[in-house]
Amino acid sequence: MDKKAAISALGALAQDTRLDLFRLLVTVGPEGLPAGVIAERLGVLPSSLSFHLAQLVHAGLITQRRLSRQLIYAAEYSAMTDLLAYLTENCCGRGESCVPACNPADAFNMGVSDEAPARARQR
Repeated sequence: MDKKAAISALGALAQDTRLDLFRLLVTVGPEGLPAGVIAERLGVLPSSLSFHLAQLVHAGLITQRRLSRQLIYAAEYSAMTDLLAYLTENCCGRGESCVPACNPADAFNMGVSDEAPARARQR
């Protein structure tokens, strides 16, 4: 991860709702949650939630995929691990990373899915 990507990720997380949203998605694992369930669990209006989800997707911290008519959001564990590695790159002044890697496969069962990735938006 480079400095620009780290600043983008940290900026996206530097807001109460987005931090709560990211932490929620980390706890549910790679299967993620539909936007409606996220709104309900966080007590956030859907219109406000859309803005926060877009910010986290743009920063690369979460992914979006389509399942039938629903959009499913999940934490991007590799981006989280990369950010932690960047922040602890010179841990204890030793010039080596001491961050543990997060491997969601160790904690969550991954099954076969019929979900299709949502089409990437043009920027």
